Order: sequence, then C-alpha cells, then structure tokens
Amino acid sequence: MTDSNPTGSVADAQAGNWVDRHAPDWLKPYARLARWDRPIGFWLLFWPCAWSLGLAAVADPARGFDWWAAMLMLVGAILMRGAGCTFNDIVDRDIDMKVARTRSRPIPSGQVTARDALAFLVAQALLASVILFQFNRFTVWAGIASLVLVAIYPFMKRITWWPQLFLGLAFSWGALVGWTSQTGGIAQPALLLYLGCILWVIGYDTIYALQDIEDDALIGVRSTARLFGPRTRPIVAGFYSGAFVLWMLAALWAGAGIVFAVLSLVAAGLLAWQVQTVDVEAPGNPLLRFKNNHYVGIALTLALLAEWVW
Repeated sequence: MTDSNPTGSVADAQAGNWVDRHAPDWLKPYARLARWDRPIGFWLLFWPCAWSLGLAAVADPARGFDWWAAMLMLVGAILMRGAGCTFNDIVDRDIDMKVARTRSRPIPSGQVTARDALAFLVAQALLASVILFQFNRFTVWAGIASLVLVAIYPFMKRITWWPQLFLGLAFSWGALVGWTSQTGGIAQPALLLYLGCILWVIGYDTIYALQDIEDDALIGVRSTARLFGPRTRPIVAGFYSGAFVLWMLAALWAGAGIVFAVLSLVAAGLLAWQVQTVDVEAPGNPLLRFKNNHYVGIALTLALLAEWVW
C-alpha cells in the first residue's frame, strides 16, 4: 500500500463507496480488484442480458419475462466482470503503473500480488461456471465461447486502435445468452440486439477512454478516443445512432409495437445528452457520461417490459 494512498482506495472509485466504508480490511483489495467499488461495469454487462430476456418475452408473451434467469445473470455478470477486470489488471499491471488514474489499483499499488490475483480470478470463474450451468446446453456453450473474447481483450490496446470493438464483442454477449436461455437457439432479434450492443459499447467506452487520452499517448496505448481525436463527438453519435436503430429493428422483429417505440425514446434522449455534453477538458465529465449508460439500460429494459405487459 503506497504512502500517497494510505487508505488503498482507487482513484476513479466514488468517494465513500461501500467497499471503502464497510468491507473487511482483508477483502478490500480484492473487492477493488473485481471493481465492486465501481458497480457500473457489471450493470453494463448485465443490461444486454436483461434486454434479450425482454425481447424473448415480447416474442412469446405467454412465456413471459424470466425473472429467475435475470437474477442468475446479474450474479453471473458481477462474477464475470470481476474475473475479467482481475485478468485485465494482471495483464496490464505494468501499463497501469504509468497511468495516473490506474496506478492506485491493487496490483500496481502493491496491495495484491499477481499470484494472489490469479487465484482470485480462478475463484470468481468457478463461481460463475456454477451460475452458467443452471441454463440449457446451448447457453452453456455460448457462455464458454465468450471466454475467448474475454481472454484476448486486454491485449488489443497494444496491437489495434480498436480495443473498444473487442470490448463490445465481449460485453455484448449477454444479448445472445439471454435469448438462448429462453429459446435454446439463436434468432434474428438476438443477433440484431447483439450488433446494436457492440456499437453502444464502442460509443460509451470511447467516452470512457477520453479520461486517459494524454497518458495513453505518452505510453503508446491505443484507443478509439485517440484514433477519433477531434472527431470523437460526431463519430460516437454515429455509433449510438446505429445502436438505437438496431435495437429498434430487433424489437420490431420480435413483435414489439408502439409502446416500445415511444418509451425507448428515453434511452435515445440519454444517448443524445451524452454526445452533446461530453467535454474532455472538464474533470469528471467523460466519466459521468459513461456512467449515464446505466440509465440507458434501465430505460430500455422498462420499455421492453412495458411492451410485454401491454
């Protein structure tokens, strides 16, 4: 634990978060490693699952929304996001030392060794596998297939300007998993939803990467934020617009109507607000816009539930 950070808290975690305030001292470094002090990540991993469950309910109203599957997927999202972040921090420990926002993370700050982090990673993955095996065989294999994307993502920032694309491929996988858990197979609504979620992730993670754009340039880490530069706002607007169109097509293909079309405009408005107000020069501005995507997830989920109930 560094002298400059005696509490061990992470720079980009909200002050007074539950981990810092209530977690036992022995658990805090591992909770920070899994980002339990920054829950936005597991919500963003979970929302595509909820959306695909909602799509399945709209496609077959008699089957309805599977609340038990949603709860299992939320727990799975917490575990897999934690495992993914742990793996990412093991791989990126040398880079994290050179970036102001990340050098306070548990591994570069010396709170957790890479060996202990690896053991924690395995424990989270094993627990996540217990959740996964509650579903049908197709969904189990779909979940296992996603591990390839999880494994390669941390290396992408070293070899491509598009690491956000690979994050999108991994973080959007729930759009397929939720649907297959209900139907036992893949269909067009789930594929359209998945493609839309990939564009959404590229957009919001580009906004997130604006926080590190100077440090990334100094150490040679690539990102779409650096690639787009002064064109970031219109390009992110394009990704968000494409995402919304694909979400609308997915819902219409599943049988949604005017209720979803109207209520989904709330999500569109939130995305538009992010693009219009993002400002890389204002401290905390990109992070706040990034976190706003949690409300996009809530809005779209409620729109699908309303369509199902209607």
